[in-house]
Amino acid sequence: MKKKKKSFSVKPVILLTASALLLLGSTVGSARAALTYYSENYGIEMSTSNIGVSLVENGNVISSRDYDKDGEWNETTGDLLEGLKKEKLVLGKKYEENLSVTNSGTIDSYVRVILNKSWSKGEGADAVKDTKLSPELIDLNLTGNGWVVDNTTSNSKERTILYYTSILPAGETTPDFADSLRIDPSLGKKVTEHVTEDENGYKTITTVYDYDGYSFQIEAEVDAVQTHNAVDAIKSAWGVDVDVAANGDISLR
Repeated sequence: MKKKKKSFSVKPVILLTASALLLLGSTVGSARAALTYYSENYGIEMSTSNIGVSLVENGNVISSRDYDKDGEWNETTGDLLEGLKKEKLVLGKKYEENLSVTNSGTIDSYVRVILNKSWSKGEGADAVKDTKLSPELIDLNLTGNGWVVDNTTSNSKERTILYYTSILPAGETTPDFADSLRIDPSLGKKVTEHVTEDENGYKTITTVYDYDGYSFQIEAEVDAVQTHNAVDAIKSAWGVDVDVAANGDISLR
């Protein structure tokens, strides 16, 4: 009687992609971002040439948009998680991901961040957004630390809106709104075994992760709005109602 032969192979779990989609004045294809530098109602009350904002990742400016004295936008754009793309991703491991916002303009501002997390299958133009995998498996740890989540408009699984509650002075940087990234290790437990048998009766068992070939995306958008006439300006720009304390701190109603 011939002895059955078993062999095992394991494929990579996921491919890593991430992006920072930032600081465009309007929607351009999929690279949507927003820098609300003044509202239509209150634009006459400030000089737009003084505003600017930047996204900072682990101490480095990733994307920025600043209005210069000549009336032109100076922009830089980049990708989040570039460092992680150079190494093998380990499920369950925490990776440093310190994210903050710098006021790179010359006037004080209020800022918010919109985070979007999602999964897709395939690469490049062939990638298709996946709705089976929960975005909660992409664990971007939020710190609080002066930031508040808008629970009325956020979808905690995919979309999170954060407001920095204090005025951000020109040239200053907020505390980190996120400090680490981890992919839930439960993803690695979703496997399927495929058994094939050749003409001699030898069996091959191949273990495949169910989500082999999937990738995750993190998008960060930054908005800034003037501090002058803050209640009305924030309502016009962001569509939310706030109260402003004597020290300038805001709270969502």
